[in-house]
Amino acid sequence: MRKVIGIGETILDIIFRDEQPSAAVPGGSVFNGIVSLGRTGVPVCFISETGNDRVGNLILRFMRENHIPTDHVNVFPDGKSPVSLAFLDEHSDAEYIFYKNYPAQRLDVTFPEVKKDDVVVLGSYYALNPVLRDKVLELLDRARTAGAIVYYDPNFRAPHKEEAIKLAPTIIENLEYANIVRGSEEDFFYMYGLTDADRVYKEKIKFYCPNFLCTSGGGQVCLRTARFAKDYPATPLQPVSTIGAGDNFNAGIIFGLLEQNVGLETLNETDEATWDAIVRRGMEFAADVCLSFSNSVSPQFAAAHRYAPRP
Repeated sequence: MRKVIGIGETILDIIFRDEQPSAAVPGGSVFNGIVSLGRTGVPVCFISETGNDRVGNLILRFMRENHIPTDHVNVFPDGKSPVSLAFLDEHSDAEYIFYKNYPAQRLDVTFPEVKKDDVVVLGSYYALNPVLRDKVLELLDRARTAGAIVYYDPNFRAPHKEEAIKLAPTIIENLEYANIVRGSEEDFFYMYGLTDADRVYKEKIKFYCPNFLCTSGGGQVCLRTARFAKDYPATPLQPVSTIGAGDNFNAGIIFGLLEQNVGLETLNETDEATWDAIVRRGMEFAADVCLSFSNSVSPQFAAAHRYAPRP
């Protein structure tokens, strides 16, 4: 059976509205999507690290409750589990302050076996960090050798915009490994000073990766492939919190790929009707996560979207 393997950080998000804490939920950009997929019954693995402290224990327990094995999580004895403060504005969008204290030795873990047509997900600064680069490349090489699909979400945020030029070679290397790239207009503005999906695809992505998705908050989703281009209008909603919306769009896209039985060999030949179904799943997952303070889809949504692998 196909599985989804994520690599990224785990963090405890403390969410503030009107300057008062409203919720504390485990998070992390790739992690949020893996949790949602685990809830829907997709076989998942997650490669990460956390501290040997109360926050770390909370995250490990949360992983087990959501059907994510903890075998590939490095629990470090020195340092502390990372925490973020997320301050929601009037549009329910978040501004973050991060508190991190990692040890010198990072990500000392055993990787899961990567098999043909598995999906390997990476993103954010975690996929660019020089300290972790050897480990990330090891996973990407395993994915390429096995014939897995690599899904890359740059998730490039304002705190790193001054490093965009320095990080450009690493970003390009990730794009070269990727089979699908999904990012937001905001990401590409900070990376390239561009927000137009067509320009981003033609000038920055297409040469490396043929399959591209660009999202714009509550706006449309732009899909660009070697075969066709299509834009999908978003359904308006009143969000409680937009934290995790992009991460869960990724989860929905991956769910759709599995549901439609799209493997590495058929990905670049996928027709418009199949992509329509895949993108619809991405938008459904993203919409659901905006309706609560959770970083992942609700148990009710997951129960209504149970993964049934095709024979």
